[in-house]
Amino acid sequence: MWQEESDLSLSIAQIVQKLKGSNLYAQLERQAWASLQRTDIKLESLKEDIKRFFKTSGWEKKLQNAVYSELSVFPLPINPAVPPEHLKEPLVYMRKAQGSWEKRILKSLNSMCTELSIPLARKRPIGEQKELLNKWNEMGTDEPDLSHFRPVYAPKDFLEVLINLRNPNYENGDSLGFRTHLGLIQVPLKVKDIPELKELFVELGLTTGQLGIDDSTQVPPELFENEHVRIGQKVLVEQDSAAAQQYVRQGSPTALRAELWALILNISSQPEDILYYEQLKTNVIQHDLLVDSLIYKDVKLTASNDDYYFVFEDYLYQVLLCFSRDTSVLSHFAYNSASPPRSYIRGKLGIEEYAVFYPPNVAPLCFLYNEPSKLYQIFREMYVRFFFRLHSISSHPSGIVSLCLLFETLLQTYLPQLFYHLREIGAQPLRISFKWMVRAFSGYLATDQLLLLWDRILGYNSLEILAVLAAAVFAFRAVNLMEVTSLAAAEAVLADLSTLKVMPLLQIFLFATVT
Repeated sequence: MWQEESDLSLSIAQIVQKLKGSNLYAQLERQAWASLQRTDIKLESLKEDIKRFFKTSGWEKKLQNAVYSELSVFPLPINPAVPPEHLKEPLVYMRKAQGSWEKRILKSLNSMCTELSIPLARKRPIGEQKELLNKWNEMGTDEPDLSHFRPVYAPKDFLEVLINLRNPNYENGDSLGFRTHLGLIQVPLKVKDIPELKELFVELGLTTGQLGIDDSTQVPPELFENEHVRIGQKVLVEQDSAAAQQYVRQGSPTALRAELWALILNISSQPEDILYYEQLKTNVIQHDLLVDSLIYKDVKLTASNDDYYFVFEDYLYQVLLCFSRDTSVLSHFAYNSASPPRSYIRGKLGIEEYAVFYPPNVAPLCFLYNEPSKLYQIFREMYVRFFFRLHSISSHPSGIVSLCLLFETLLQTYLPQLFYHLREIGAQPLRISFKWMVRAFSGYLATDQLLLLWDRILGYNSLEILAVLAAAVFAFRAVNLMEVTSLAAAEAVLADLSTLKVMPLLQIFLFATVT
């Protein structure tokens, strides 16, 4: 009992400390002072009167949402005696592997600078600044020569690093849980089995209504959708982050998704947010970073050639270039196994190498938000809550290592014939599915299906559903995969995921075909 009270006190103190540096804290302080001028606020009942004022004016709800948002990122109390590096990653060998990976990336960047005789960062000449400002909304029409720039790393390079991870306390993976694990990932991490996944994703059950399911045995789809929309509208009126997160576990109606996601992520477009975005834009205009060319090339090679996303090319440049200058994301390194590289522009915003850790997962968000500052805030929050875990080495349950292990364990346990067949022909399933998971299926699923998937990432505050879906895709194509005789043939069977329906796949895999 004493320990629980101690943990609670610690959590409260940490959240209060975190909120003290936020815009909300300043706003609440101003509102509190302003309320003292009200005639219904009495000195003899000051505390209770101010509490009542905050409740009736809606500020109490905003504070609750801010606290809930902090708990979503830091759900457990953090003892001050715990070393900072343990907060980032408790396993030493994981921290070392992440450190080595970062050095490899920085070495690649530095060698590229040397080969091309270009600086990591430079101030743009005035004429170049004006030109960039004039074409800010038409950057997709620019065609610079980027042939000499090479990607810093590809997903397969990162996968090779993960495959070679070993816990030095285990000889050749000789632990009870790993003697029979025949996958590529050979680290002894605890991942969920099907019963545990069923418990976690209980709202995906066959008897629960879902958006994204064409038929239901309980309620006609149109009736469920109408009622679901009505409830969603009520959630938005109430402005309750926790209720919104629970709600999207059954999928978000297209018309409400943008507002629901913003509510879950505790994002509202305040004047200071728009100003901050404009400051980041100014920094992009004033300074040219090596990573700008890498971002440009990445977008050109991916989203620009995508039937769904090419129309958002200008938005992608704007958001990603601003993100590469945003020092506010440094705060997420407190719980990220990665470490922030130092900036090469003294006294200026800019963490140039940091940007190479993410793919353009911003693209699907362009379907939801047409205001650059709002789009930017949503992407930044999605990245620092979820997507960074797909590009750094850690033991977190939503980290890419655990997702790979979960995927392989599900296939080996519940589809053993398929797993062994693919392994025997040199087509380890993870070599195919890794690129899906590391990009959170962005660029592989049809956009409406991808957004339904990301609804559940937000709803469950977890990326584990990515590994479950990857296993479900293999289960769905199992008959065809049992006939292939090479990795290339297996890749061909799984080359096009754009026609797949996400929710039926997940439901069938978790609740129908697997016992």
